[in-house]
Amino acid sequence: MARGGHNKQRGDVERKCIVTGEVQPKAGLIRFVVGPDNQVYPDVLGKLPGRGMYVTADRDALDQAGKGQFSRSAKQTVAVPDGLTAEVERQLVRHTVDLIALARKAGRAVCGFEKVKGWLAGGERVRVLVQASDGSDRGKTKLWTPEGARYFGCLTSAELGLAFGRQSVIHGALATGGLSNRVVEEATKLRGLREVNGGDTAAEKDKEAR
Repeated sequence: MARGGHNKQRGDVERKCIVTGEVQPKAGLIRFVVGPDNQVYPDVLGKLPGRGMYVTADRDALDQAGKGQFSRSAKQTVAVPDGLTAEVERQLVRHTVDLIALARKAGRAVCGFEKVKGWLAGGERVRVLVQASDGSDRGKTKLWTPEGARYFGCLTSAELGLAFGRQSVIHGALATGGLSNRVVEEATKLRGLREVNGGDTAAEKDKEAR
């Protein structure tokens, strides 16, 4: 498994992280480009023109990239905007939420404890179990991740609420399918950014500091 949490598979296109030097599948990396103004821009969707620079989807790696690694990779002096890591996180949250919303609109995602439990117990082919990072541990432990499925707890209840068109959501599940696979890819990157030392999320650390 690569550092960003992505399992290498045959046929995956690989790139080298400019910070760690590790070669890994692009799915575990964040792409950046240098704009005409010589500023570094995150390219979460991988669609911006220009030569890409890749960084492992990890908060420490992204923070380190802004301390000269981008300029060395670009072979020129580039401007790194303040809060670049936070902007990458914001874009990943938005993209992950949008993908879950698309799955919901397609009838491939449900939310709420009873509905999720029904899917898990009723033989529905669940690809992803998602639970809010700020939800009750007692309630979350009553649900289980099916064999072959993925679990993510890197979104808050408010963020999951946006995905499901509600104020807040604690439990959600996505059926198998292409959209769910894309959710897995984006959520894996987001989890890499939100995990800090000790396994707590960055949001939890911020809360403890206040």
